[in-house]
Amino acid sequence: MNKDRERPQKHRAIFISDFHLGTRSAQAPALLDFLRHVEADTIYLVGDIIDFWKIRRGPAWQQSHNDVLQKLLRKARKGTRIVFIPGNHDEALRDYCGQTFGGIEIARDAVHTRADGRRYIVMHGDEFDVVVRYAKWLAFLGDRSYELALWTNTPLNWLRRQFGLGFWSLSAYLKHRVKTAVNFIGEFEENLAEVARRNGADGVICGHIHHAADRMIRGVHYLNCGDWVESCTAIVETNAGEMRLLHWGVSSAKPATRTAADPVGVAA
Repeated sequence: MNKDRERPQKHRAIFISDFHLGTRSAQAPALLDFLRHVEADTIYLVGDIIDFWKIRRGPAWQQSHNDVLQKLLRKARKGTRIVFIPGNHDEALRDYCGQTFGGIEIARDAVHTRADGRRYIVMHGDEFDVVVRYAKWLAFLGDRSYELALWTNTPLNWLRRQFGLGFWSLSAYLKHRVKTAVNFIGEFEENLAEVARRNGADGVICGHIHHAADRMIRGVHYLNCGDWVESCTAIVETNAGEMRLLHWGVSSAKPATRTAADPVGVAA
């Protein structure tokens, strides 16, 4: 085994979201592997950690889902500051914002100050999803369709493995190719960047749309954690103060990072 893999990677902060524990599509083993190989002063859980929407319909809770929660609680006991920002799938926990359970702080949102002093608003982001806000029934319908696409990933990737091919996500492909989905992602990113701008922040870190990103939108650094359902991604701030989008890998759990200390880009 690579000795670098045995030694935990130390960061100033880690931002992870959209575990969707309680669903069959949750990539809990990969997430657990990630948590075993990283340490941080602060870990932000940026929403949709437990999927209460799915649990109400009938949970698919596995031992690895318990292991993820236990690992986070152990990190909190050992001194890691953990801030949990509930999302729309675990919105019932928003009633407990301002309280601490098992050493984990629950907050509606947060402000993270980077090593160089730049400020980032941290929020799940569903507040700026018009479907979730104004047509929750449509959001539930979309959730079921997304769940079907995720389910299709399992037999599809079984076939791919028989031919020696790697993991490929049909649901991610559709999300990136269907014009309405692409337009939705673009509008969501613009809205979140505008929130940061109005609040005098340098950037925003969010989740919700399962689309990892690191880009500049008219002077605002937009970062999306992605998810642990399809992409297995996280945002980290290194001890040197660099912001990075990290891809852990679905099947191999091998890390690959892209430095984003001073990212460049333009709005769509």
